[in-house]
Amino acid sequence: MAKSATYQAVVIGVSAGGIAALERIFSALCATFSLPIMVVQHIAPSGGNYLENHFSSCCSLPVREALDKEPIRPGTIYFAPPNYHLLIEQHKAMALSTEGRVNYSRPSIDVLFTTAAETYGEALVAIVLTGANHDGAAGLATVARLGGLTIVQEPATAEVDIMPKAALAATRVDHVLPLDKIGEFLNTVGSNTKS
Repeated sequence: MAKSATYQAVVIGVSAGGIAALERIFSALCATFSLPIMVVQHIAPSGGNYLENHFSSCCSLPVREALDKEPIRPGTIYFAPPNYHLLIEQHKAMALSTEGRVNYSRPSIDVLFTTAAETYGEALVAIVLTGANHDGAAGLATVARLGGLTIVQEPATAEVDIMPKAALAATRVDHVLPLDKIGEFLNTVGSNTKS
């Protein structure tokens, strides 16, 4: 199933239809899931800490809005704040940036995936879910090139299939999974890993 038994982090990129998709995935995760999960969900700049509040009520894992220079902790879900890029630094802490939009987006999935791939290499799991643009395709290609595990939601199960199709067109992907199987798959990866 997995290419490595030493995964250290998961990154997820999602846009239109993402709230429902993430609910399905996160509700399937075991309370003992050991990997940190960093998420870019495209959201309006005025979104406040909606994502943290919403998912804290339906997840067994702790959910946080990422803070600048915060060390990444195991078994925690982090969301990029509205209007900030989320980057992963070489010493495995998070950084926030207000640099220009990438693929019309801030936060950008490509920024998260690329910086996480440069930090974690083969120890990264990256997932592209439902969405209506091409954000994440180039970042997933970087993850693949640096040896990480790549997963794309089966386009037929996506509320909007543009983003999964763009990711599949951009790179060779390790797994194309229906939405209902992604959480289950992550449990197998997380249960074999020490972070």
